[in-house]
Amino acid sequence: MELSHFPTAIFTGKRSLYLILLVYFIPILVTPQSLANPERDILLKIKHQWGNPVSLHSWNSTSSPCIWPEIECDDGKVTGIILQEKDITVEIPTSICDLKNLTFLNLAWNFLPGKFPTFLYNCSNLQHLDLSQNYFVGPIPTDIHRLQKLQYLNLGGNNFTGDIPPEIGNLTELRSLYMHMNLFDGTFPAEIGNLANLEDLGLAFNGFSPTRIPLEFGKLKNMKYIWMREANLIGEIPESFGDFQSLEHIDFAYNKLEREIPSGLFSLKNLTMVYLYGNRLSGPIPETFESSKLTELDVSSNNLTGTIPESFGELKQLEILNLFNNQLYGAIPQSIAKIPSLKEFKVFRNKLNGSLPSEMGLHSKLEAFEVSVNSFTGNLPEHLCAGGTLFGVVAYANNLSGQIPKSLETCPTLRTIQLYKNQFSGEIPSGIWTLFNMTSLTLSDNSLSGELPSKVAFNFTRLEISNNKFSGEIPLGISSWTSLVVLLASNNSFSGPIPVELTSLSHITQLMLDGNSLSGELPAHITSWKSLSILDLARNKLSGKIPAAIGLISDLVALDLSQNQLAGPIPPQLGVRRITSLNLSSNQLTGKIPDAFANLAFENSFLDNPSLCTTNSLPYLPSCNAKVSDSKRLSHRVLALILVLAIAVFLFTIVSTLFMVRDYRRKKHKRDVASWKLTSFQRLDFTEANILSSLTETNMIGSGGSGKVYKISIGRPNEYVAVKRIWSERKVDYILEREFLAEVQILGSIRHSNIVKLLCCISGEDSKLLVYEYMVNHSLDRWLHGKKRISLNNKVMDWPKRLEIAIGAAQGLCYMHHDCTPPIIHRDVKSSNILLDSDFTAKIADFGLAKILEKKGELNTMSAVAGSFGYIAPGKSKIQACTLFCDDPFTSISLTLSEV
Repeated sequence: MELSHFPTAIFTGKRSLYLILLVYFIPILVTPQSLANPERDILLKIKHQWGNPVSLHSWNSTSSPCIWPEIECDDGKVTGIILQEKDITVEIPTSICDLKNLTFLNLAWNFLPGKFPTFLYNCSNLQHLDLSQNYFVGPIPTDIHRLQKLQYLNLGGNNFTGDIPPEIGNLTELRSLYMHMNLFDGTFPAEIGNLANLEDLGLAFNGFSPTRIPLEFGKLKNMKYIWMREANLIGEIPESFGDFQSLEHIDFAYNKLEREIPSGLFSLKNLTMVYLYGNRLSGPIPETFESSKLTELDVSSNNLTGTIPESFGELKQLEILNLFNNQLYGAIPQSIAKIPSLKEFKVFRNKLNGSLPSEMGLHSKLEAFEVSVNSFTGNLPEHLCAGGTLFGVVAYANNLSGQIPKSLETCPTLRTIQLYKNQFSGEIPSGIWTLFNMTSLTLSDNSLSGELPSKVAFNFTRLEISNNKFSGEIPLGISSWTSLVVLLASNNSFSGPIPVELTSLSHITQLMLDGNSLSGELPAHITSWKSLSILDLARNKLSGKIPAAIGLISDLVALDLSQNQLAGPIPPQLGVRRITSLNLSSNQLTGKIPDAFANLAFENSFLDNPSLCTTNSLPYLPSCNAKVSDSKRLSHRVLALILVLAIAVFLFTIVSTLFMVRDYRRKKHKRDVASWKLTSFQRLDFTEANILSSLTETNMIGSGGSGKVYKISIGRPNEYVAVKRIWSERKVDYILEREFLAEVQILGSIRHSNIVKLLCCISGEDSKLLVYEYMVNHSLDRWLHGKKRISLNNKVMDWPKRLEIAIGAAQGLCYMHHDCTPPIIHRDVKSSNILLDSDFTAKIADFGLAKILEKKGELNTMSAVAGSFGYIAPGKSKIQACTLFCDDPFTSISLTLSEV
């Protein structure tokens, strides 16, 4: 504006001019930003107390807080602070409650330490508080109800401990309560049921003491979201949950809930997701489904029985249906195949039968199809990949037949096909081998035929085709299978030589071609097998020498070249490796065996090689030190030896006859005064007569406080059983007899690779005979502490082998503690009770059954009492856990390594 526009009378004096300047220009110079801003000062003070983090660079003294991205305002007042993931590592300043209009505070995903900040009670208008994913510790304060206006509280992902206080039920305005993933070891209160406005509840992943779902939770009629996965819940799901008309999402996975699923639960019209897997729920699946919104249903890994409801076909928005690991039986309803949104269908490990729905995959974009370990018959559905999205076909261990569908060779997303243990025949469709995403084919134990292709997919890692009818030569193009890790092709009809191209596969770890008709010599240059740990070429027609390069494979632990026509010496380099399983029997090998194998652990590794010898005393092999210097002198020695042996045999015969007469009389006397009863736990090739007649001193291999142990032949060459005789000082009464037999039946039902098999029990009036499988390599104690213990430098009992034995023992204990029903407590774990078979696999033995017969009135049964006195490892030890990932891309198995 020009000054000429103003009346000239105004400029009569300098004072008037100054007045005009003050009136018109000072309001321009003095902006709101330059005036004092108390809330900005508070926020800048908080920033300073937090160490001026770089993430808050926009906070400055020249701009209004209301334009800072982390601040929300209403009418110029700060009402919200959103500082999620800002790398804040210092405690919350108390001055934050000087912001009197603060209603929203989000400090999630930082590194905030300390206890729950009780000074937040001074934030009198606070409605939304999110402190999740920080480092808060200690208990939740009992006066937390002072945050009266809270509508949203999220304390998940911290380290809070103890109980959730009952006072939490006084926050009557709460709509969302999340306390998941903490270290709570107490309980959660029934008073949560007083939160009438509550819509979301998250208590998942906490170590609560075993707690039932309070009946008071039935009052939460506005509940939409319940997340209590892995919260140590026990008991049953209250029937009142079937009245939650607003319920959309319920997750009770990995708890210990029992009994039936409430029938009204699946009748809720707003239900979208149901996760009840990993519990102990029983009974049938409810057949009434009124919700048209249900997208995910997972009730796997329970004890559900009955058939799969036909009403599943009416759930038109269902995407995931997981029913695996139950006791379901009958056929799969055809209507399920017509669900247009179905992506994941898993029903493996049930008792289902009949034919698979022929239209499965035709009406939806199916991604996962897993029906293994059932009794399905007929063909595999033809249209599984009609939607072009299928990742895997897992149908092993059924009775399926016919050919592998040819349509699968045009499935672009297919990664794995697992059809082993079925009755499939014909050839593998040629296009399957080269599918872009194909990584594994596991087709063993079928009647498939054909030859191996020269080319496979670039990331093809696993091929299992053992026990089929494949034939032809191993193609030279196998060198292009550069990603191959496992090749299991035992017991087929492959012929011809082993091509040198096979040795170029540098990633292979297991190669098993045993039981074929391969011929020719072994490739001499195999140093590319840097990762190979298992090589089995047994029962072929291989000839020539064992290449010395085998001894240069650093990871090789198991080698089987038995039943071939190999000749020449055993390469000394082989003794340098840490091989724990070796079989070179039934060949034409010559010379001295390497010193590393000259011990009892390998006593059966060189059988039927007449020209092999050893410098140590190893059974079945002659000594390499035998000399023939003077034939006449030698003949005298032979004659003298024959004479001595004849006398020894004569004396031995007389003594043995006397002992046999004595033993016969004793056994005859015992059979006259006592009757024996055999209780078998599996099919036996012997009777009690075979066992009783062999309980002689010559067959005794050990003794202990409760009885003696015998090694008894069961009639066939090199087949033995171990018999433990438990004596009782008095006649066992009926109650102890019944308890003893109950425990024996439990142990007799165990089938685990790391637990010695109990074959049968033979009972008499004054003793019991427990018949076990015989362990060739005796006990771990004998190898570690016996008179002829193996030194640490020996490759048989080196540290990797000891770790393998320890893991095997732990797996056996884990099975008894967690997978047996009822659980079994061993009570006497020590190296003398860990036996080793011919492959040095650890097997737990001697469960202390004799203790049951010792004293009446004491609860000694192993399945009834846990925590009885037994072996305790020195020092502090922890239970460690590891996850073993299976080849199935959709499945993993968790394994606990118990203290040994």
